[in-house]
Amino acid sequence: MNFDLLPETPSQTAGPYVHIGLALAAAGNPTRDQEIWNRMAKADAPGEHILLIGQVFDGNGHLVRDSFLEFWQADHLGRYEEAYDLEKPFNCFGRTATTFDAGEWTLHTVKPGVANNAAGVPMAPHINVALFARGINIHLQTRIYFDDEATANAADPVLNLIEQPQRRETLVARRCETDGKTAYRFDIRIQGEGETVFFDF
Repeated sequence: MNFDLLPETPSQTAGPYVHIGLALAAAGNPTRDQEIWNRMAKADAPGEHILLIGQVFDGNGHLVRDSFLEFWQADHLGRYEEAYDLEKPFNCFGRTATTFDAGEWTLHTVKPGVANNAAGVPMAPHINVALFARGINIHLQTRIYFDDEATANAADPVLNLIEQPQRRETLVARRCETDGKTAYRFDIRIQGEGETVFFDF
């Protein structure tokens, strides 16, 4: 078979389909008993429990109310676990979506510990993010760092790949409080002024 003669499969943005299959409540569908969603840490999970909140903005500064996000992080000791088990107190993988009304996403997790990269260099506590949204053919990948980890952030090998200090700040979540609980706010800007740094892994 001559593959040179085969046409390229057309690309398509996530549209509503990712919500229909993976964000059931957001799409108005009945939820399942066993669901990978935005509570990565149960009440008995060890570590500092935090709430992450944020919004997603397009290049015109408008809210993207139908975005879908996936998260992958180390536990409080800096360890990644590949096996997902809803019975465990903590899982390294989670999902969430922005609400169609306020356009805000939330994630309940624990603050990650320091993990080493492939070269054995310590990385500052961070959470890896994949963003899916309308108008995006290939999901965008970024990271969330924490503003109260300034010393670790200054030595982080990935943050130091970004030459402009102001661009590094687009990856830093700001500590705040929500209903008396520790929270971090992290807004994502897909394009335009203050555009979030995205990675090509």
